Amino acid sequence: MSSKKIYASFWVLYTVGIISLVFVFYLIAKGKMGYMPSFEELENPNSSLATEVISTDNVTIGKFYLQNRSNIAYENINPNLRNALLATEDIRFFEHTGVDLRALLRVIKGVLAHEGGGGGSTVTQQLAKNLFPREKLSKIQLVFRKLKEWIIAVKLERSYTKEEIMAMYFNTVPFSDNAFGIKSAANVYFGKPVDSLKLEEAAVLVGMLKAPSEYNPRTRKKAALQRRNVVIDQIYHYSFINKHQRDSLWAMPIALDFHSETQTEGEAPYFREYLRLWLRDWCEQHRKPDGSKYNIYKDGLKIYTTIDSRLQRYAEAAQKEHLSEMQKLFFAYWKGKDPWKDFKVEWKAIYEKCPRYIDLKAQGKSEEEIDKILKTPIQMRIFSYDGVGEEKDTLMSVYDSIRYHRMILQNGFLAVDPESGFVRAWVGGVNYKYFQYDHVNINTKRQIGSTFKPFVYTVAIRDKGYSPCFRVPNQLVTFEKGDPRFNLLQDWTPHNSDSKYGGTLSLKQALANSVNCVTAYLMHEIGPQSVVDLVKSMGVKSEVPVQPSICLGSADISLIEMVGAYTTYANKGTHVEPLFLTRIEDRNGNVLQDFVANKNEALDEQTCYVMDELLRNVVLGGTAVRLRYRFHLMNDIFGKTGTTQSYSDGWFIGCTPDLIAGSWVGCDDRYIRFHSMENGQGATTALPIWAHFFQKIYTDSLHFKQEINPDRSFEAPKEKLTIEMDCGKFSEGKNGREKGSEFE
Repeated sequence: MSSKKIYASFWVLYTVGIISLVFVFYLIAKGKMGYMPSFEELENPNSSLATEVISTDNVTIGKFYLQNRSNIAYENINPNLRNALLATEDIRFFEHTGVDLRALLRVIKGVLAHEGGGGGSTVTQQLAKNLFPREKLSKIQLVFRKLKEWIIAVKLERSYTKEEIMAMYFNTVPFSDNAFGIKSAANVYFGKPVDSLKLEEAAVLVGMLKAPSEYNPRTRKKAALQRRNVVIDQIYHYSFINKHQRDSLWAMPIALDFHSETQTEGEAPYFREYLRLWLRDWCEQHRKPDGSKYNIYKDGLKIYTTIDSRLQRYAEAAQKEHLSEMQKLFFAYWKGKDPWKDFKVEWKAIYEKCPRYIDLKAQGKSEEEIDKILKTPIQMRIFSYDGVGEEKDTLMSVYDSIRYHRMILQNGFLAVDPESGFVRAWVGGVNYKYFQYDHVNINTKRQIGSTFKPFVYTVAIRDKGYSPCFRVPNQLVTFEKGDPRFNLLQDWTPHNSDSKYGGTLSLKQALANSVNCVTAYLMHEIGPQSVVDLVKSMGVKSEVPVQPSICLGSADISLIEMVGAYTTYANKGTHVEPLFLTRIEDRNGNVLQDFVANKNEALDEQTCYVMDELLRNVVLGGTAVRLRYRFHLMNDIFGKTGTTQSYSDGWFIGCTPDLIAGSWVGCDDRYIRFHSMENGQGATTALPIWAHFFQKIYTDSLHFKQEINPDRSFEAPKEKLTIEMDCGKFSEGKNGREKGSEFE
């Protein structure tokens, strides 16, 4: 063949090849050879974003997700990360237009020379792969997929700035340990925000991009260290650091601060679960602009809560500090005893709800076979204050583990700003992994004991004008079944817990020492209906029976309702409903809903002030006096302890001008309890958690001196009081019992 024909054939083949390649690119771009994202999809890439739960001090305390991914803006990406990425993955990122032909030629040359040549994919191409992931492909399909990614990369370069592309890349890269995106990875592996990453930390994370599992610094330390040093060497190679810096960084170990970001671990898990269920209902009632429902696992919502992460940590620490010691006493008390001795039916119901029991029953096992299996010791992990992370491995049967965990003392703790209603701390139990039952929320009701007594006193002061100095005989009072006010089937005569009677007590003395007979006298005077009406106006939604026994706290009410009711006393008579959200935003920062607390005037200011004085005396010399002599909290505090008759429930609700908190302690099974006042009363079980919490706050004056100030006091009403507060000046005739009273 002549040279002319060879020359002509070459150009024909070359031209046909170019035309064919252009045609292939055209077909790919038009989606004729498989799915190709539209311009609108490129403008709004459909990546699942985690919904972030954000505290009032701007800390992400939890997430809801299918993939644990959160976005971050380019300006918040640490320069160390940018440099590490450029040096390792795409040094010509700011020069090419999505496909780096120079890098491709280098790769081809390396392959032909059997020298490798490195990767040729740009950051933009890798972003295309992250946004529109590859399915399983053959080698031929992979070639076309690669060409498709080139086209997507070019389109991305036309749609976004380089800075936006880099931010999108960092937001879409997957890491190990359920972390997606650089923001999540920085917190998971180093416990810090992205803009605080050191160069050696940034190098670890960029090094993981090559193979996240292989270079996981938690599980593959040696490989991760070697890979990190490769990245550091690349950073040096491109002159981002000098040789001395490189050598110093090489010598450093990887210092992890690992934080597992599962949806059941982390701060405020009980609150986050309550919030998740609430948001599920919210999503049912709210729509996106396209008419579809919001999805908390995919739509990247920002949930701004009223929780303060520092106060939340203090509350959780206060709970552990006290209950870890109380639990030892509780186990010692029950040693050698069977809590279910007189409650065999209750135990049988608990036992038969065990998932392992249900599974064995479904397999057709007999009761004898099930008992044998479940009573055989096996290796297991149990909750324990003595274990690492409140867990320890032990040899125990399933049967005994159920009994063991049912005997763990539980706690509900809630702190609220009385003026705004903001919930600052929410602790629903001692360990969410082992005990999911939330002891704060409105659906969890317990008998409230003497914390209800102030409501009875409040009505008596409001309606009768009683002074705190008004004296009542300490003697038995009988509620007769024939009295239509009481709705009784038989007479009822409540007794004092110490069985001591005689003499008279002022209202101040009686409430301070929680004397039942005086509360009963007041209830007999005013009737239960007026008390029920009052607590409803103070935010109690639970059913409170119109019966005289409520005066001693026989009603079951949730902790959040009780703390909400007490905001009335801390807020000059205005009830403020506890609020746990301030706003919800979409992924782009658009506000979807703002929230403010519901408020209502439940009491006049004078009645409220008189009640504050009565409740203050509980702390100064009554059942809560240990706040002074044991915990040395000398600031202006008022509150009320509560103990149910059987010691199943211990309560304390205490108020300061800046913060009100309620604490409840007991077992989920009410018959598992202390049997003595010494260890079972609210002042022993619940009050110390409150005290430890406030001690931690007042010690942390750096953060809370202005916001929660121990030097602040409750203000007296501006108008002159018509009720005499000074017992030295008090006159029974002027400011005491009504004429015609049975005790006159």
